[in-house]
Amino acid sequence: MLLFKESEYKERLQKTKKRMEEAGIDVLMATHPANMNYLTGYDGWSFYVHQCVLVSLDQEEPVWIGRGMDGNAAKVTTYLSPENIKSYADEYVHSPVGKHPVDYFVDVIKEKGWADKTFGLEMDQFYFTHRTYQIMEEKLPGASFKDVNMLVAKVRSVKSAQEIAFMKKAGKIAEKVMQVGIDELEVGKRECDVAAEISRAQIKGTEEFGGDYPAIVPLMPAGDGIDAPHLTWSDRRYEEDEAVILELSGCYNRYHAPMARTVYLGEPSQAYKDIAKAVVEGLNETLEFVKPGVTCEAVEEKWRNALAASKLVDASRLGYAFGLNYPPDWGEQVASMRPGDKTVLKENMTFHLIPIIWKDDAGFELSTAIRITEDGCEKFYDFPEKLFVK
Repeated sequence: MLLFKESEYKERLQKTKKRMEEAGIDVLMATHPANMNYLTGYDGWSFYVHQCVLVSLDQEEPVWIGRGMDGNAAKVTTYLSPENIKSYADEYVHSPVGKHPVDYFVDVIKEKGWADKTFGLEMDQFYFTHRTYQIMEEKLPGASFKDVNMLVAKVRSVKSAQEIAFMKKAGKIAEKVMQVGIDELEVGKRECDVAAEISRAQIKGTEEFGGDYPAIVPLMPAGDGIDAPHLTWSDRRYEEDEAVILELSGCYNRYHAPMARTVYLGEPSQAYKDIAKAVVEGLNETLEFVKPGVTCEAVEEKWRNALAASKLVDASRLGYAFGLNYPPDWGEQVASMRPGDKTVLKENMTFHLIPIIWKDDAGFELSTAIRITEDGCEKFYDFPEKLFVK
C-alpha cells in the first residue's frame, strides 16, 4: 500500500538527515503524524495515543514506535523492515498502573545504543506533550535535547511531482465540495444539514477517485458569527439577508486543496459587492506578482498595496504553506505570507492565500490554493471567484 516509491521516501530521509547534521542532531524524534507519514508512509487514525518515528544518523531506516494494534498498520503502510517497527503493549495505553508509552520509547532508544545522543524534539507540535519531555529528560540523563520543531516541515515544504499530482486531485474534489456547499445553502435549511452534505462530498470524491477526511472540518460562519471565521455549524436555520462563509477542502491521500467562498442569502448591498470586487481584483493582482525568488513578506506587501485604494484592511496573514496533514490543521506552519516572514518562494512550494475582510459587520472571504511554478504560480482548482448570491 505504499503511495510513493521507496526511493522517494529515501530521498526525503536523506534531506532530513542533512538538516539534522546541520543542526547538530544525532537522533530526530518526529511526533507530528504528517512528519511520520512523510518519512515512512505511516497512515492511521492513531494520533490520540503516543507514537513517533526515530531517525538516527547512524541507522539507514527510521524506527516507527506506536501502539501494538497500530503496528499492523505500520506493516501495511510503511516501507520499513519488520525490525524497525516497534509496538508497545496495550497496558501502556491510558494505564492506571503508571506505565507510559514514552517509557517504551526510552527502552527502544537504549536498546539501539542512543541513550547518550543529542535528540531533536518537535517541542511545539500538537502531539508532543510536556510529560513526554519530562520522561525523556528523567530516563535519559546522558542525552541532550534540542528543539527542531520545523526541521521536517522545511523538507516537506517543496513538493515532489507525485505530491503535486495528489494535490491536484484534491483540487478536483474541492471544486465538487464547494459546489455542493453552495447548492445546499438555503434560507430555512439547518446548518447541520448543509454540513452533512459537504462532508459526504468530501469523502465521496469524484467518479475517478475517492476523497479522504480533511484535517479541518467544514468551517461555516454565518449571520452574527460572520466575523468568527473558525465557527463550524449548529442546528440553527439560515435566515434571509445573511452572509455565509464556507472554508472547505478536498483531500486525497492526506494531501489538501483548501478553498473559501462567501455566499449571500438575499440581496447584498452595493457596499458588500464592492468589498467582494476589491478582494477578487486585489488577490489576482497579487498572484501575478508571485514567483520563485520573492519572499513571503513581499507577497503580503503586494497584497496590502493592491487593497489600498479600497481602504479595506486584512487584519490576518494573507496565506500559509499547506499540503500533507492530519487534524487539527492542514497548514504546515513553516511559512506565512505576513510582514517579517522572509521565506523565499521556491518552485513546488504550495500556499493557501485566504484574504479575510470585515467591515461594518460585513464579512467576506475568498481564497485560492496555489503551487509556485518555474516562473509564477498556478491554482489547484478552477472555481468562480466572486460573491455568490442566492
